[in-house]
Amino acid sequence: MVAIVLGDITKLKVDAIVNAANNELTAGSGVSGAIHRAAGSDMTSICERIGFCATGEACITPGFRLPAAHVIHTVAPIWRGGNEGEPELLAACYHNSLKLALRHDIRTIAFPCLGTGVYGYPRSDAAHIALHEIMQLENRFEEITVCCFDREDEKLYRDLLAEH
Repeated sequence: MVAIVLGDITKLKVDAIVNAANNELTAGSGVSGAIHRAAGSDMTSICERIGFCATGEACITPGFRLPAAHVIHTVAPIWRGGNEGEPELLAACYHNSLKLALRHDIRTIAFPCLGTGVYGYPRSDAAHIALHEIMQLENRFEEITVCCFDREDEKLYRDLLAEH
């Protein structure tokens, strides 16, 4: 089942939440900063030890003080017009996060809208890619949630999901 919610991903009680990370896995702004703040200093320490995550790849940490037991960190591409592999890299973020979740027996997972914040990925294009990748593995999970930060994204995802 795929669910679309409006809210704060750091408050969701799921097995794992996905962090819109940067390559260095530092707190950054937006979703990443919120997740690091909510998880506490142990998150910063473990991410420093991991050190790096390539664009399109994913790695996993405990959730520490979050309601979610795990955080899957993935790095979306910076939007440069769409001709530098951005669609494939964004698809890889979802695909690799879901595959990693399956390897860790995660049954419920929540994604933010990856890449659409400071990385500038066009919202509609990103939503199409996200739902395409999520639908590929949907039946392997109890629930995959897309947690939208604003009503515009929530409406976009609900409308796209209704088309499937």
